[in-house]
Parts: sequence; C-alpha cells; structure tokens
Amino acid sequence: MNSTIKIFDTTLRDGTQGEGISLSVEDKLKIAQKLDTLGVSYIEGGWPGSNNKDIEFFIRVKELSFKHAKVTAFGSTRRKGTKAENDPNLNRILEVGVAAAAIFGKSWDFQVHTAIQTTLEENLAMIYDSVRYLKSNGLEVIYDAEHFFDGYKSNPEYALATIKQAEAAGADWIALCDTNGGTLPHEITEIVKTVCQNIATPIGIHAHNDCELGVANSIAAVMAGARQVQGTINGYGERCGNANLVSIIPNLQLKLKYDVISADQLASLSSIARYVSEIANMHMPINQPYVGSAAFAHKGGIHVSAILRDSSTYEHITPELVGNKQRVLVSELAGQSNLVFKAQELGLEFDTNNQQTKLLIEQIKEMEHQGYKFEGADATLELLMRNAYGMLEEIFTLESFKIMVTKSAGQPVLSEAIVKLKVHGETVYNAAEGNGPVNALDNALRKCLKKHYPGIQHMHLSDYKVRVLDDKNATAGKVRVLIESSDFKNAWNTVGVSENIIEASWHALVDSMRYALLSQSRTSHQPEEQREQVGLVNH
Repeated sequence: MNSTIKIFDTTLRDGTQGEGISLSVEDKLKIAQKLDTLGVSYIEGGWPGSNNKDIEFFIRVKELSFKHAKVTAFGSTRRKGTKAENDPNLNRILEVGVAAAAIFGKSWDFQVHTAIQTTLEENLAMIYDSVRYLKSNGLEVIYDAEHFFDGYKSNPEYALATIKQAEAAGADWIALCDTNGGTLPHEITEIVKTVCQNIATPIGIHAHNDCELGVANSIAAVMAGARQVQGTINGYGERCGNANLVSIIPNLQLKLKYDVISADQLASLSSIARYVSEIANMHMPINQPYVGSAAFAHKGGIHVSAILRDSSTYEHITPELVGNKQRVLVSELAGQSNLVFKAQELGLEFDTNNQQTKLLIEQIKEMEHQGYKFEGADATLELLMRNAYGMLEEIFTLESFKIMVTKSAGQPVLSEAIVKLKVHGETVYNAAEGNGPVNALDNALRKCLKKHYPGIQHMHLSDYKVRVLDDKNATAGKVRVLIESSDFKNAWNTVGVSENIIEASWHALVDSMRYALLSQSRTSHQPEEQREQVGLVNH
C-alpha cells in the first residue's frame, strides 16, 4: 500500500472561521509561503465566490513561487436547478486561475432535504455536474463529501452513492468530512475501510475537533486507507477547531513511519506553528503537543536526574526532530539536578561544591521566597545564572524613568513614559506614549535602544500577566508580573516582583529586552550582510 500521505492545509480558509481569527491578505500570503516551506501538498486559499479578500489573495498569490504546494480554491457544487456552466461560484474558481479546486457537496440525506431543500436525485446530479465541469476545464478536483460520516450512519447506501457520483465525474480525490466533529475513531476506521473497498479514487479525511478527536480520527482514517489529510496549523477552525496538522504530521511520520514531509521540513514545525500563531494573534498553548514550550519541559527533580542520564526516560521523541527543545524548570519542586542541567545547557561549569554555585542557589531560593517563580520564566533564570558566572554583558543601565497618567473628562486615559538610560557610556533620553503605563515604558525603552540595537524592533510583547502574592494587603500587596515575548521564531518569559506593579513590570520588561539582545548576539557568527537583513548589526 502507498505509504505517502498528502497534506491539505486549510488554515487560510477553514482556520479563519475560528473565533477571534481574522487574516488580512498580507497575512494569508505570508502564511502561504511558510506552509510551502513546510512541504504541504495543497494550500486552500479561500472561497473566491464569497468575498473580495479571497479574490485579492488569489490574484496576488500568483506573484509568489511555490516549490511544493498547489494553491487551491474552495467552493460548493452548483446550485439546484441550474447548469454547472452557469453557476457563478464554479466560474469564479475558474477565473482565479488555480491548478486545483476543492468543492463540497451533501452526503447526508437529512442535509439534502433540510439544508439545500432539494431531492436526493438532484443532489447527485449537482455533484456529478460540478466535478465534471471543473475537470473539463483542466483542474485537479478534490471533492469534499460534507457530513459524510453522519450521512453514512443515517443512510449508507445514499452516502456511498454521492461519492460514486464524484468518482464517475473524474474527481482526483474524495475527502470524507466529519463536519460536525462527532464521530468516534472506531467508527472512522470501519467507514473508511468500507469506502476504500467501494471506491477506487484516493480517499482523504477532513476531521473537526468537537469531541477532541480531530487528530485521532485523522490518524485512524489514514490507517484505514486514507492518503490525504486535511487540517489546519494549530487546529484553528470553527467551533472547537479543525484537526491539528501540527500533531498529525509528526504522529504519522515519526510514530507510524508514513512518508509525509522531509526531515528538514519536520524540524521547522515548531517555528512555523509559532509563526502562524503570531500572525493570527492567537496565544499558543504552552502544553501543545510536539511544539509547545512545555512539550519537553521537566520540573520534578527525579525526572531531571533521569533525563541527565538518558532523555528517553521521560521524552517520547527527540525534541529537535520537530524543531523544539528540552527545557528544565527551576522551582520549589526542583532539585539540584535541575540547576545542573540548566548550567550544562548554558555551557557553565556547575560545581555544587563551588562557592559561586552555592551563592547562586541561595540567591534563587531567596528570590523564590520573595515571590519569584522561575518555572515560567526561563529567560530571567538564564540571565541570573549568566550574571552569577560573569557571562552577562551590561548592555544598558537605568538612570531614571518617570510615568505620567492623565485623565480628562470625556477623554481616554493618556499614559506617557520618560526613560533615561546609559548605553555604552552614552546617556540616552526618550519619551513615548502608550496604551497604559507598561506599554508606554516599553515604547520609550525601545526608542532608547534602537540606535545601538536596531534588532530590538523584531521582538514584541505577546502576553502580560499580574498575580497578587499577598492578598491580605489588598492593593498594597506584593505582585508578580510575568511577560511573554517573541520574535516570530522563539518565545521567552521573564518575571518581576515588587510591591509596586510598575516596578515589577519594569524588571520583567528589562529582562525581556536583555534576553532578546542576548539571543540576537548569538547570531554574531553570521556574515554581516545576513545580520543586516534582520537588523542585528550594532551601529
């Protein structure tokens, strides 16, 4: 049996139906290029018959060059009572000039009667005519059998008849859709096997995640004979989302040994998942399998002691296979092994009998007693350890900052920050406004640093959390601020603690900037012309 699996990505179409997701044309073009580098076979760009944004995407995407993927347009079967040649949606697919089209039609007799309100015979004709028309115009056609599994359970003879019409009309693929996301894996297996026995056309699977089974159902379908998997990056999609390709791809390739994408492409999976989440402005769960920042994070001292001997004791794969990395969390539950591992990761000589090491351990314990929490702030911990071993350059020092918050009747609150730093011996002074005092501080700090470190423009704050540590003192209690930052490739967390929320925010903010500049300095071995392209060269 053919072990090659084709990936059909619908992030740009089905993914955008998820709550809170809205992609501009520029966003869609950027993501499309990333998807091509990942090695997907099809990129479903949208429905050209539904809106002007998708039409513009299909026009502009022709200016790009793709090595792996076919740009695919989405649409429906012809309308009832019309000819395919006269159907505006089908003709719009032809007009945008794509090589492939995915069109959906009804497989469930209930949907035929209730949703499109026509006869079962007319629905079969709609499917046949639409596929035939697109095929006659030279397109590769993927027929999406909507509600197929519900339809099969209701009326198996009719559900099979619908996809046989698509096959007779020349469809290149028939994708079975679990549109409501309510089918269980054992049902998927049984039904896909039956379809493969009755249909010669290659089968695909399009699963939704309403029972949190999108990934499991997709894998079950492949093991039953499907050779195309449709889904989205990070599982974005309507209601509970679509099947998550970020989990499906490594499961198929690493666990089941299917031929999906190359090893190099698989190693880009984590960075692409983060990139798409940033473009979509969606927070990526830290515990997302394979690619989340906590996917290979270890906290318990016994666990860490074991992975120091052999990482397979508590890791199911090598993280680098999917572009992720092993992390050890330092917290009140962590033993000495955690710090040993962290030191090794940073290239530090960590001798527990060394006075310097003992002082560092005591400092960490004291900071935790004050309210610091390093298990969610790896970047602050790394800066702390590097500083203890004399490996941290003093990039800038604070001389002062001032914040003014003004509220006038009938006007929004205005926040302005003034920051004064010493950078390479030069006093730098800048002011900036922002949406709140922390944002104003962030903007002013960037303005102070950008002359010496232009690469700072490539990082941004992606999350900000405040936790009151001493609720007995109400608004006078100590607070912990956790800031998450990213630069489209990596994400890191920093922490600050103080009785004053602005000071706590400042500490976390400064650590975030220091870590960003430290990370950028690691690229200093690159040729200068490459570093200038991303703004890392100091001037």
